Amino acid sequence: MQKKYILFDNDGVLVETEKWYHRANVDVLELMGLKISEERYREIMINGQSALMIADEHGIESEVVESYRDKRNELYQHYIRTENIDIDGVGEILKRLGEKYRMGVITSSRRDDFDLIHNSRDIMSHMEFALCSGEYTRAKPHADPYLEGLALFKGQKHEAIIVEDSGRGLRSAVNAGIECVVVYNDFTSSHDLCDATYNIDALHELESLLD
Repeated sequence: MQKKYILFDNDGVLVETEKWYHRANVDVLELMGLKISEERYREIMINGQSALMIADEHGIESEVVESYRDKRNELYQHYIRTENIDIDGVGEILKRLGEKYRMGVITSSRRDDFDLIHNSRDIMSHMEFALCSGEYTRAKPHADPYLEGLALFKGQKHEAIIVEDSGRGLRSAVNAGIECVVVYNDFTSSHDLCDATYNIDALHELESLLD
């Protein structure tokens, strides 16, 4: 497999944050007297929507929803500051891959959250760039995030590979026409991932796959 560029998703691939974002949403909805099932939450995330749409569906005024969105964001940042979100071996794997490939990150995370995650980690030292929410034309599952990332490399689709863990991210890769490796993650294991070019159980398997 002759590749020059690797585009990584962030959450669930480079750091284990998805369960804490889920927790923050569940906690804030509970403060509003609302509940969301795991099945509904996953459906909303796959479609690139917000879990707080549950509040809209219950007729809660938009100003109130926005105030709780702020609470959700604060709570999520609390979790990513205080909980263990590291995935074992990621730094070493990226260092080895960085000797052969040019790499970047394409994420649906807000820039504030992304920077908070990575300010104390060396992951971004191996990357040329990161594109966060609002820094591309349309979000995943649209093709735009990955196409715009590839354009920063000035590369061709056949020269790149995407590493994802979710149905939403996989759909973005498929829509972009770029091969995609899906790495197993408990949180997204129930997603429809059948369109992945390759499936791996852990990130370290990417090295032998690309050789």
